[in-house]
Amino acid sequence: MKRAVLVVCDGLRADMITPELTPNLARLVGDSQIFANHRGVFPSTTRVTSASIATGCLPAKHGLEGNVVALDEGDGLAAVSAGPPDFRDRFYKARGGTLMVPTLAQRLREHGGSIVFSNVSAGAAQFQDPDGYGHVYHRQFSYGPGRRPLPEADGLRVSHDSAGDAAMTDRFLDEVLQRRRPALAVLWQCEPDHTQHSHPLGSPEHLAAVASSDSCAARVAAVVEADGDDVLLILCSDHGHETIDKVIPLEAMLIEVGLKAALGSCGRGRGLERQQRVDLPVGRGEASIGRDRRIPAQPRVDRRGVRGGRPRCRRPPHRHATRHRVDHAKFGQPQSTRRSRHEPRHRRPAIRGETHVGCGQHGGLGRYEQQPFLFVRGGGFGRGKRIDAPSSPVDIAPTILRHLGLACDGMDGTPLVMA
Repeated sequence: MKRAVLVVCDGLRADMITPELTPNLARLVGDSQIFANHRGVFPSTTRVTSASIATGCLPAKHGLEGNVVALDEGDGLAAVSAGPPDFRDRFYKARGGTLMVPTLAQRLREHGGSIVFSNVSAGAAQFQDPDGYGHVYHRQFSYGPGRRPLPEADGLRVSHDSAGDAAMTDRFLDEVLQRRRPALAVLWQCEPDHTQHSHPLGSPEHLAAVASSDSCAARVAAVVEADGDDVLLILCSDHGHETIDKVIPLEAMLIEVGLKAALGSCGRGRGLERQQRVDLPVGRGEASIGRDRRIPAQPRVDRRGVRGGRPRCRRPPHRHATRHRVDHAKFGQPQSTRRSRHEPRHRRPAIRGETHVGCGQHGGLGRYEQQPFLFVRGGGFGRGKRIDAPSSPVDIAPTILRHLGLACDGMDGTPLVMA
């Protein structure tokens, strides 16, 4: 029976796959079809990309548009993190549903099923299969069809680090790949992303996390290889990372000029909290926000309007629709001195408060945060072949469905080119 195996090394940048840093993945380059122009979705975050991989659709179409989203839970719009275990239920209640398009788990429920092992945030794990068509295993919960909780003894009891990824891989190899053998098996590691957020890129801790992720991926590849060409193996990452050199306190700036009432305030205030459109100041001097307010511009900010560039889709009236035009901003990447040969050549400021200066971050359109990798082996894909045509995480789901002989209708992505 044809099967597909997907391994995600969270946050592993394509340029860090070298014989020195990732010897196992580097060896697989000659044994796989490499997609050299692979780029992430926007925003380049795990929770959003998880939904895009699961659905084959861009964020505007599947409906999970950020790591933090605005939900109206009865007291105006509030910024809610998509990471905690309860986010899926809050999202469902506020919007009347979860994702607006089918997931791979839903499409495969009558065609061999799916099993997901994930060690990233709970939200990212759940949005592989938010409505419970298959099995999802996570360190904070595990459920089967119908979102039925599994017995505690059957849960995924691992730590949120390299050791946890290794233990998860052990169980995945034995239980999922060799015994249960679903049509789709997904292994999503938390490393090196987890370490990159709290340690400088190029540090010993970071390089150890990269090596651990490389080892886990190679172990899966070795087991899949024994099953022959009937098993499609996809090795990839969801996004890259860039070093942060400054945190811009945007919320505090808005409070200072009277556009926001207080930290965490939302929805029913005056000024910016009632505006339908926000222009982030760029360049030199000052630029307006909304109709009549002004705050100092920030240096090294590139304004990238996407008014009309976002995919649009028909949305049921009971679900969230993005009615407002928003100008997204991408913080620039100025040259800076590299402290390590493996550190990114560019750094950028960030606006998120949990960001650690000097460590990695992602979410924008920067060259390095938009540099995931993608290798495909088996299923008729060429070995040692390089494809320079653009590819995206939304192309993974239709590629899996084509391999399994199923339709991939309604997706933004298309099956990957076979060399």
